[in-house]
Amino acid sequence: MLNNIVEQAFAPALEAIRRGAIPGAVLGIATADGRSAVHFAGAAQIEPEQEDISRDTWFDLASLTKVIFTTTRILRLAEEGKLDLDAPLVTALPDLRQYDMNAAERKLTFRQCLAHQTHLPAVEPLYTYGQDPQTLRAFILQRVWQSGPPVYSDINFMLLGIAIERLTGQALIDQPLPPLLTFRPNPRHCAATERCTWRGRVIRGEVHDENAFALGGASGHAGLFGTIDGVLGFARSILDGSALSPSSLEAIRKRESEKRTVGWEGAYAGWHGGDACSPSTIGHTGFTGTGLWIDFERGLAWSLLTNRVHPSRHTDSGILPLRRATGEQVIARFDALTQQA
Repeated sequence: MLNNIVEQAFAPALEAIRRGAIPGAVLGIATADGRSAVHFAGAAQIEPEQEDISRDTWFDLASLTKVIFTTTRILRLAEEGKLDLDAPLVTALPDLRQYDMNAAERKLTFRQCLAHQTHLPAVEPLYTYGQDPQTLRAFILQRVWQSGPPVYSDINFMLLGIAIERLTGQALIDQPLPPLLTFRPNPRHCAATERCTWRGRVIRGEVHDENAFALGGASGHAGLFGTIDGVLGFARSILDGSALSPSSLEAIRKRESEKRTVGWEGAYAGWHGGDACSPSTIGHTGFTGTGLWIDFERGLAWSLLTNRVHPSRHTDSGILPLRRATGEQVIARFDALTQQA
């Protein structure tokens, strides 16, 4: 029956593919009791030559890295007693703004960065300053960041990624990951992203995000690749409680602001997950066209993976209404099945 749900809920994505708004998509749903179903259509690549998408296609998950990897890794380190979420980052990064002991960055906590409750900007074109990963890391740590109101910030998660490297003694790109998730994909198995003017080629199997690329291919904010089954496997581990301790699970569900929990977005009117989900739903999206939502009340997760930036980000893919329509279809079909049972 889940196969019927996912096939019917795929209708908005199929229409977007037919209109040429996106090259291809994979939709998967998973339940807390271990069931899952997947549907897909379209192209993994349309240039330089066309290749069909499949269930085994690896996607650049973009900012899903923030929740699948970085948030989860930070929370596990907290569970192990290696950090305190309410302690400042300098407990792991003592050299953060080391030339100004009164710098605002030295007061930022892990929790504030996870929940995007800092003064740091949304993004900065760090890759334009050079491509030496260690020098860029030093630049991020010593940069005098322009102050502003709290916004969703890649910089928060770049700092968290550096903290993970320091606390574990291991580069992000070499960190252990669950099955079907990796920072080192085989390009032949990946969906293509953008025809990048900076790199001079169609990007396939290397991170689309320029800053993550310049930082060596993996950063706290981007760089993770996965298949739909890899993403659903992670979602199921959140639903069944095996991924994190009860206190950590509470942290990713509890609001730190109107729209944010620790690491995740909480459901709100007009968000990408659609308006049919329960108030207990959390979710996150990725710039390349990916997304994951987890509805705890229903014991249901769904993920829509697209390569909407292929061959260019500078088109109107309609990704927001597509995600919303998909989420609302998933829940309507799932609720109808539940009522019949």
